Amino acid sequence: MKDTNKHQGLRNQLVKQLEEKGITDKNVLATISKIPRHLFLDSSFENFAYQDMAFPIGSDQTISQPYTVAFQTQLLEIKKGDKILEIGTGSGYQTAVLCLMGAVVFSIERQNKLFKNASRELPKLGYHPKKIVFGDGYKGLPEAAPFDSIIVTAGAPVIPQPLMAQLKIGGRLVIPVGEKEQIMTLLIRKNETQFEKHEFGDFKFVPLLEDKN
Repeated sequence: MKDTNKHQGLRNQLVKQLEEKGITDKNVLATISKIPRHLFLDSSFENFAYQDMAFPIGSDQTISQPYTVAFQTQLLEIKKGDKILEIGTGSGYQTAVLCLMGAVVFSIERQNKLFKNASRELPKLGYHPKKIVFGDGYKGLPEAAPFDSIIVTAGAPVIPQPLMAQLKIGGRLVIPVGEKEQIMTLLIRKNETQFEKHEFGDFKFVPLLEDKN
């Protein structure tokens, strides 16, 4: 598959939709207008790639709908050079958004097939995360901590303590919290022990899976 003028036109329409739904961060919108989402999906979904919908990507996982990607990314308030931990690489689409916005991205994926696919495909498409790790997102990545921001792209029943511990003072953790449906939650680390919490309404994500061993 290639990226064509037709795809660019569809992306421009998608960006307009996202603006109408309340996305205001110009950097986020500009980034989404540049990334060929259809290349992160199975070719059978190509005609639907720029609809504001989630799609299956195998291993019982999904690529989040563009509004969700834009909403979470906007909450991060990314500055160029920010060190960001992404929990749930999935198709690599959210990873690409973070990379294109100038972040230094560490990403964890626990589904081996998706991990291998993203590790192979992202560089081919011109996106270069600092590191993609096959592992348990609940544990974070202590060896690379602390992070300016952490983004979780799956629903967690509770906020994992290791992720809170790996956030810089002033850092932002964006995570959907809940069992069947999730509330988008932003934690801002104020000091060693205190976090400021903000909630942003209901979203629906696949569950964040934890290694039990």
